[in-house]
Amino acid sequence: MSFIVAIDGPSGAGKGTITSILAKKFNLLYLDTGATYRCITLKLLNEKVDFNDIEKIKQVLETTKIDIEDNKFLLDGNDVTKEIRTKKVNDNVSVVSHIPEVRVALVNLQRKIAQGKNSILEGRDIGTNVFPNANVKIYLDASVDERVRRRVKQNEEQNINISEEDVRKNIETRDFNDIHSKVAPLKKADDAIYVDSSKTNIKQTVKIISKIIKKEKHKYDMIEDSYNMWKETPIKIAVRHILKFIFVILYKIVFIPKNINKKYLYENKNEGVIVCANHISYMDATGILMQNRRKVIFVAKSELFTIPVLHHWAHLFDIIPVRREENDLKSIKLCFKALKNKEALGIFPEGTIDGLKKHTDLKNGAAFMAYKAKVKVVPVGIKGNFKPFRRVVFNYGEPIDVTKFKTDDPDWINNATKYIMEQIIELSK
Repeated sequence: MSFIVAIDGPSGAGKGTITSILAKKFNLLYLDTGATYRCITLKLLNEKVDFNDIEKIKQVLETTKIDIEDNKFLLDGNDVTKEIRTKKVNDNVSVVSHIPEVRVALVNLQRKIAQGKNSILEGRDIGTNVFPNANVKIYLDASVDERVRRRVKQNEEQNINISEEDVRKNIETRDFNDIHSKVAPLKKADDAIYVDSSKTNIKQTVKIISKIIKKEKHKYDMIEDSYNMWKETPIKIAVRHILKFIFVILYKIVFIPKNINKKYLYENKNEGVIVCANHISYMDATGILMQNRRKVIFVAKSELFTIPVLHHWAHLFDIIPVRREENDLKSIKLCFKALKNKEALGIFPEGTIDGLKKHTDLKNGAAFMAYKAKVKVVPVGIKGNFKPFRRVVFNYGEPIDVTKFKTDDPDWINNATKYIMEQIIELSK
């Protein structure tokens, strides 16, 4: 998992300049995605390819190599950094970038370049299409007049002779085409932060965005650290036992818990086991964790690890983080390691609090891991509202062997998950 900053916005908003400065400041790989489209545009123009000849364009894409070295763009080994900023490219890049085949090929290229690297990318669809799960999403904007002024100044500095009238026409055309594109149109991602740089200089704009990046990078670092489990030292074990002793007393006073058939959790204490329960409160996992002599390691959403108190708590109790929006291989490996070490692994099939009431899809992780690790699933039905001095019941059920489901059935894992959830619901009545 890498740290990704996505900066989108219209042409001339200052994305390139701002992104370049931020890349150096935060030691991030800088990728100007718009320049990759300019490279393809340049090649198509040089080879006199008709923009409507899709088959020929596909051939060009297959034989084209784009590299970035020292902030220079290399097209088939040649430095084209200045050439891709000329008028002929400016006038045609918008058309080329809206060709679906070009878009697909270059999005894959951009993802490949940034894979496994902490990166900052700028373009028109980074946060909405290329990296929809980016850690930071910025929509950098500026008025048309200000963007024209900046582009003219930039061209003068680079000895590019384009009139102000042509610059304005180009920007307005780009805006219209980008916004109305049928393929990855320019728009602000729902979770992107809007930054208007019309009345701020470069230094001020960098400062605004830097604050946002610092905050999210700190969260990212905390989550990354949560995958590094603390060693089982005598001090860690002692602190955990003390906290557990205190919380058990408090828990019994506040929630008056009743446990039924806890024996099922201990039937195969020399084997790994997965504990699955209905998720009705943040305190339900705490109840299972605190009230059992057997160590239960829960899986929790990674966002919780950005809270300092919970971050340390998670390390003490070996809670495993999971990035729910992606295939989190690190989390999966830690889960299998816990099962291999004959631990009890706690997973909520609903994925979130009151998942069934919210009609969210059940998560198949428990059934999948139970099958792969050859362990059983202990269902737990929890009944109560977790209001102070109202009894909460934890009803443990007989272990479930998921191997009884025919794995040659392509829908077996969904059936197994559904069955586990049905047993949990029955136990919670």
